[in-house]
Amino acid sequence: MSWQFAVSTLGMPSLPVREAARTAKSHHCTGLELRVHPDEEVHLGLSASAAKAVRTLLDGENLAVSCLAGYAKITSPGHDRPVVDELKALIDLAHRIGAPQIRVFPGGDGDARPRIAAVLDDLRSAGVRLLVETHDSHPTGAAALDLVAGFGAPELAAVLWDAVHPWRAGEPPAVTNERLGPYLGYFQVKDVAGRGTPTPVPPGEGVVPLHECGELLRSWSGWVSLEWEKAWYPELPPVDVPLRAAAAWFARYGQRPEKFTSLQK
Repeated sequence: MSWQFAVSTLGMPSLPVREAARTAKSHHCTGLELRVHPDEEVHLGLSASAAKAVRTLLDGENLAVSCLAGYAKITSPGHDRPVVDELKALIDLAHRIGAPQIRVFPGGDGDARPRIAAVLDDLRSAGVRLLVETHDSHPTGAAALDLVAGFGAPELAAVLWDAVHPWRAGEPPAVTNERLGPYLGYFQVKDVAGRGTPTPVPPGEGVVPLHECGELLRSWSGWVSLEWEKAWYPELPPVDVPLRAAAAWFARYGQRPEKFTSLQK
């Protein structure tokens, strides 16, 4: 069993990738989850040379790109073509930047199947996996799984388990874990002040059952990433505060490199 530890740049809005990488390394992360957004250095339409520069920079820092966090909504209402085009752009960017997977949202009651089917060959040829986050219209593991299980290819289309949304929707962590099985592709560690209070707090200071999540995931292998929503809540403390808490949680439940042992004491 082996986890890998990353942090999302959602918690470092508008910070250059070079500085985000330094923050990640200072907390013993081995990866960086890159938010793909017009306000960020990494965005759709990034030139090939700029994507190569980001990849070279992170390679030089010995940091992997754990995921590209995109904003495509695969169940949004409307025509398929704009969604498919956005997915293809994300896949291409992931391939250029060296990201093994892309995060997308559900986003409505539309049919995701033709949209995912339209990019399966792109995913396969690029060596990239599509991850549907447990979010918005499909907040539980069971609901998100319904969007990808029909393809029978968890190496191409799987689920990103956001620690908050399934639990808030009434699905206990044990059920989420069991439902997802081989389709669990990524885990975002995060916490909130209350079930009806979406304001983020550092992991372990809120009410999300992260202890249970950690125990359930002990036998799983994959990326664990801190998502700190400072882009949406500017009044939050800097990312270093929750990163210390997330690193301690990682050290307790994940396979622990020697450098994490001090966090257990």
